[in-house]
Amino acid sequence: MKSVALKAYPRTQVQRAEVTKLRAAGRVPATIYGRQAQPQNLEVDYIEISNLLHHSVSENVLVDLSVINDARTKRLALVQDVQHHPLSGKVLHLDLHEVAETESVTISVPVETTGEASGVKNAGGVLEHILFKLKVRALPKDLPEQIVVDVTALEIGKSIHIGDIVPPAGVEILGEKTRTVVAVAAPRAEEEATPADGAKGAADVEMTKEKKEEGAEGAAPAKADAKAGDKKGDAKPEAKAEAKKK
Repeated sequence: MKSVALKAYPRTQVQRAEVTKLRAAGRVPATIYGRQAQPQNLEVDYIEISNLLHHSVSENVLVDLSVINDARTKRLALVQDVQHHPLSGKVLHLDLHEVAETESVTISVPVETTGEASGVKNAGGVLEHILFKLKVRALPKDLPEQIVVDVTALEIGKSIHIGDIVPPAGVEILGEKTRTVVAVAAPRAEEEATPADGAKGAADVEMTKEKKEEGAEGAAPAKADAKAGDKKGDAKPEAKAEAKKK
């Protein structure tokens, strides 16, 4: 990781009202921590730090820090934490961690994928990105801004684990080697009929059942009338015979 220059100024404002005025003046409060020195309050130019973060791949930035009126002309530091405004996204505060060129440091870096997985391209699978950050350890100058994983050869049901990733020279990837970073899952089956469709089908069945019942009720009176008619028809010849006798 290449270091970039960053200028800072000693800061005496620590109260909330004072820090608010500081931000209004175009400065960002910062604090630098180190093993061999007490934490020191600093302030940096808002535009300078915003441009620096904007042009970096992640917020892991190695800086050559020069503090005005400081006994040491330059300090090597790593941007450790950046606080942003929840709505505007503006930088509100910066934490820096002083490091030594000859001592390894551990940071979390983002994981990016490259290529189109074979299982996705040829079989309609789904690429599942499971781990978005990995912890790495290296000398400050060897720290990567990100870890890039090539998924081109990945088929359905296959995955890439931490132990499968080849780190850049001088970098050690930390974590359980069997943890999955990315995988290709089988295509999702078509969704079953929705509850609304099922309710509609049930309603159709009920309507059909009602129609059948209505038809059965209508047929019963018709049969009864037919039977009554038959009885009347049977009685007519007997009436004629009685009339002849008389």
